[in-house]
Amino acid sequence: MRMLLSLMIPSLLWAAQPAGPIHDHYDRRLAPRLVPLLSEVIRFPTVAGNTKAWTDQKAWLQALAMDLGFEVRDAGKVMEVDLPATGPRAGAPVLGLLVHGDVQPVDDHWSIPPFSGTVKDGRVLGRGAADDKGPMIQALLAMKALKESGPARTSTIRLLVGSDEESTNTDITDYLKANRPPDLSLVLDSAFPVVVGEKAWNALTLATQRPTAPTADRPWTVAALEAGLATSIVPDRAVIRLASATGTDPLTDLRKRLEARPLDPGCRAAFSLAPEGAGASLTVTVQGKAAHGGVNLEGGRNALVALARLLDGELPPGGADDLLAFARKAGTDLYGTGLGLTETDPLWGRCAVNVATLKPETDGGLKLTLNIRATPKRYGPALEAHLRQVVSEFATARHATFSFGGFFGDTPLAFDPQSRLVKRLMADYARATGRVDRPAISGGGTYAKRMPHAIAFGMWFPGQPYPGHDVDEQVPIEDLHRGVHVLIETLTDLACGEPLKEPFKP
Repeated sequence: MRMLLSLMIPSLLWAAQPAGPIHDHYDRRLAPRLVPLLSEVIRFPTVAGNTKAWTDQKAWLQALAMDLGFEVRDAGKVMEVDLPATGPRAGAPVLGLLVHGDVQPVDDHWSIPPFSGTVKDGRVLGRGAADDKGPMIQALLAMKALKESGPARTSTIRLLVGSDEESTNTDITDYLKANRPPDLSLVLDSAFPVVVGEKAWNALTLATQRPTAPTADRPWTVAALEAGLATSIVPDRAVIRLASATGTDPLTDLRKRLEARPLDPGCRAAFSLAPEGAGASLTVTVQGKAAHGGVNLEGGRNALVALARLLDGELPPGGADDLLAFARKAGTDLYGTGLGLTETDPLWGRCAVNVATLKPETDGGLKLTLNIRATPKRYGPALEAHLRQVVSEFATARHATFSFGGFFGDTPLAFDPQSRLVKRLMADYARATGRVDRPAISGGGTYAKRMPHAIAFGMWFPGQPYPGHDVDEQVPIEDLHRGVHVLIETLTDLACGEPLKEPFKP
């Protein structure tokens, strides 16, 4: 692959407009604005449900875009920021840049306030620093550099900022009901050099109301059980509280056994025993490490799976024990082996399985949620049917009762690595970085699945774990500037040259 790309890229260099003066202009005039602007926008806590934060961020974005000399339009769930084509706009194609302005929720495990926009040790820290507010600021400054020192533009560049990509993901679908999509779009929400495949996003849910039935050798009940923050985040915290009506001795013995057991690497456990009337309670808290459930699954340490393994054989029969047993099965590895998902592909690899959350229900029951990023080998109805069979066999063997649910409506997104657009983007990336990296397959789903004529392009560089969804989410300042330079090179090529015909064909 590296030899192939080395031969391919030089043959494409002639197609690009010279971008040297634009890079110089950015470094001299605009680069100092990047970190302050990113710190500012991180301070809007645009998690799902915080309408005020989104409204305030829209006003901030509108004022900034106008100050930078762009045209701005509020399209409801999406904000449009335009750098028009030079000369007559009528008939000029539109090159879209897509980012989302909302962020994942946070917990209380951060070392800094998550919405402070902290700058430390050459990095910007805060929720959204990488996913996706960093790319928003990078796009605005790359457009500004092109506006002030670039050649004539044959395309309008339109930055589209969505609002609910991390939750209901309806923003682009609603936008397209009343707005024409760009002729071609780059989604700045994944990896460089270009993403030629996105796995299908699926969620499996198992709910149960089966009560705990204490036994003579396990005389305690499950008084509380909760783990995980969101479906797309590796859970970094799992907590169970066990209650006994027969004094502290049974739970004291249990605590000693649990403390003697090995714990999954990268996780740690804390135990708290307290008297409660004539009985007692034991709280077990397992701490792991959060990570993006699709893009950086290997970088996480799953606290829920670790708790389930720690408690193996120690809970009385009931729904809590059933769900933790299934969590152990699903968490055999990160790729679905425990679920019978053993298919592999030379390009796509294997599925990715995140045992994500275990939450109490309003009806008194419990619900376990798994996030499954599926390859073209098995997805949609075929995946759902397979998992139904796995769950049915598991429930029968344990005499358990589950309500099966979830979402299996997504499909993998694939592009031809030899298409004209992929080759141009690879060449743009190589010119800007001096690197030749292979195209990426992503476990994360992006707006490229919602927006026609779109492909994910950056803004994270290969060779280091992606920090989106992590505790203490952060991005190196050096990489922020490098990403702007890649985008400048790409915009100069695609928006200032001859419009690309049939970009997704070889």
